[in-house]
Amino acid sequence: MTLDRSVLAFAGLMVLTSVALTVWVSPYFVWLTVFVGLNLFQSAFTGFCPAAVVFRRLGIRPGAAF
Repeated sequence: MTLDRSVLAFAGLMVLTSVALTVWVSPYFVWLTVFVGLNLFQSAFTGFCPAAVVFRRLGIRPGAAF
């Protein structure tokens, strides 16, 4: 799996986890969804993604976007 696909899979997992936590634990977990969405939005324009930095250090091979 490339870095790009890893970042997208992680973002999707975080959104789904956040929605589940919002429904079953506390409505304040919706802010995690907002944070993930804003992070994806800013990375589309800046090319910087903190998750990509972490995954790169973990040894995931680079992709085309990050």
